[in-house]
Amino acid sequence: MPRAATRQRKQSFLRRLITPAIAIAALGYFGFHAMSGELGMVGRAMIESQVSELESDLEDLIAERQELVARVSLLRPESLDPDMLDERARLNLNLVHANELVVLRPGRRYEVN
Repeated sequence: MPRAATRQRKQSFLRRLITPAIAIAALGYFGFHAMSGELGMVGRAMIESQVSELESDLEDLIAERQELVARVSLLRPESLDPDMLDERARLNLNLVHANELVVLRPGRRYEVN
């Protein structure tokens, strides 16, 4: 019985490099985007700076809102402050008492009622 001849091929040098080359390309691609993508390291620093700016804006707005709430609470009927009422009436209606002294500032327009 004759033996069948087997033929072995020697793998070429390039065939041995295909898998590592694909792996290195994939790692390079994902590594590049991990560093410089929108959500990468550089993008994260930009997002953190935006968050800190927005938090400071939020603190300012909260303080302004608390001030406005305090002023509005003075105008409620159950806790009406006569001084606040007098101040708002004078400002909106442009009124003064007969015995008060009015100081007009130069460069402003004043309406006479």
